[in-house]
Amino acid sequence: MASDQTKTVVGIALLVVSSVLLIAAGMINVTIPLVLAAVATTGLAVGSLLIGTTGEGPAV
Repeated sequence: MASDQTKTVVGIALLVVSSVLLIAAGMINVTIPLVLAAVATTGLAVGSLLIGTTGEGPAV
């Protein structure tokens, strides 16, 4: 299983990349393909899950 540090780094990277993609597309009013939007939102969910399950105890 991946270490907590690895999960945190990957989770933060997914959150940042996905957020930048979605926010930038909205700010410059560019239509992004539906598949790309789906991948970005899935990246947000997976990144949050990875960060939320690091450490001891129950997941947040």
